[in-house]
Amino acid sequence: MMKNIRITVEYDGTGFAGWQRQQGGIVTVQGEIEKILRKILQEPVSLVAAGRTDRGVHARAQVANFFTASSMEPSRISHSLNSLLPTTIRISDTSDVPLDFHARFSAKERQYRYYLIEHPSALYGRFSGCSFGNLDLVHMREIASAVEGVHDFTAFSRPDRDNEGRYCEVSECRWGRSGRALVLRITANRFLRSMVRYLVAAMVSAGRGELALQEFRRMLDAGIFTGTFQPAAPNGLFLWEITY
Repeated sequence: MMKNIRITVEYDGTGFAGWQRQQGGIVTVQGEIEKILRKILQEPVSLVAAGRTDRGVHARAQVANFFTASSMEPSRISHSLNSLLPTTIRISDTSDVPLDFHARFSAKERQYRYYLIEHPSALYGRFSGCSFGNLDLVHMREIASAVEGVHDFTAFSRPDRDNEGRYCEVSECRWGRSGRALVLRITANRFLRSMVRYLVAAMVSAGRGELALQEFRRMLDAGIFTGTFQPAAPNGLFLWEITY
C-alpha cells in the first residue's frame, strides 16, 4: 500500500548547490536526502519540496513529501536519515499524511528571513549578509512597506522556466533587529527565484541613500529593473516557515 510521508528539513546550505537535485555529481540537499532514502527504503524515491532554495541558502523548516510502498514507520525513517545524512541536514516531524498532500501546492504561505550585519564578523558572517557600512533603517522600512500587497516581481527576480506566473501576494515585509543583526521578515503566498535577495539588495541600497522610494515603486510597477545592484549574498537567507 502506497503511503505519503511528510518531513521537515533543517539545513545549513553553505556546502550545497541549493535544494534541487542536479546531474553530474553536484551536491544538493534534495539529492543527498534521496540518496539516503533509496538505501533505507530499497526503492526509488522522489522528494517534492515547498520551495527550492538557491546555492548557499539555508532552511529552518523546509517541508517535503515523498511516496513509498515501504511499511517502515515514519519515526524509524527519520532516525535512519539522521544517522546517515551529513550533520548539516537534519530531519524532523516525519509523519504519514493524506495521499493528496503536496508540499508545494498545498502550502498557503511561505516565510523567509534575511539576516544582515553592517560590519564584517568572523563569527556571524557564515549565516548573515553584510552591508559593509551603517544603514538608514527608516528608508529600508519604507521600501519594505511598499513590497506588501500583490505585485509583479519580474524586476526583482531571475528568469525561471518552471515558474511562469510573476505575481506574488506579500502579506508581511518588515525589518527588525536581533542582537547585532538587522532581520527582514517576509511572508508571501509564493516567491520567485532569488526574489528575496533582490529585494534585500534594493532595501540595502535605500539604506545607503542610493535608492529613493519613488524609484523603487517605478521599478516594481513597470516590472523593469533599472538599478545596478546584485542580489544580496545567499548566506543570510533562511526559508523559515511554511504554512498549510
